Amino acid sequence: MTSFYDGISRYFKPAELEMIKSIKIGIAGAGGLGSNCAMNLVRSGFQNFVIADFDTIDGSNLNRQFYFSNQRGFLKVDALKQNLLKINPSLSLTTIKERITVNNLEQIFGECDCIVEAFDDAQAKKLLIEHFSNSTKLVVAASGIAGCGNTDRIKTRKINSRLYIIGDFVSESSEQLPPYSPCVTIAAAKQADVILSHAINLVMQTD
Repeated sequence: MTSFYDGISRYFKPAELEMIKSIKIGIAGAGGLGSNCAMNLVRSGFQNFVIADFDTIDGSNLNRQFYFSNQRGFLKVDALKQNLLKINPSLSLTTIKERITVNNLEQIFGECDCIVEAFDDAQAKKLLIEHFSNSTKLVVAASGIAGCGNTDRIKTRKINSRLYIIGDFVSESSEQLPPYSPCVTIAAAKQADVILSHAINLVMQTD
């Protein structure tokens, strides 16, 4: 094992860690949700990722996204890959520098076991959820994570055994409700927590 896995192996049973390492995760969007969820998943031991985003980093992203000031102007997927590899250099990480559409969703995420929906756009959220709604993949989406205060409103809702949605279902980003770091990162951490719990539960089901 690498020194990274030597370090985190104290927190997992061997079978749990092997399951975590075997799961392939797709992340649709590398902004506030996607970048922070990826960071939490890497710190939890996951190592196989497909991350798709077409956007670049600007100064307005730095209030909530897992990037640094010297990465402004970089493609988000390139910068995120750099940052995640600093946590665990042994990651298997594929980056897709494209806008996600109905025509490439299956090609990009078809081999993933779990998918993190991390879009800003409501139509893109709907597209991804509907496309994979009848698949065997676990999809973890988000809706309503803007503003600040009363963070207990950000809930994990189990829609069915393969779809979870994180948020308050109300507070979409606007001039009145900006996307602040605390609520965005809480939602991203909750997305990661659903996937980690799923992995550990899979091990329990096989015992």
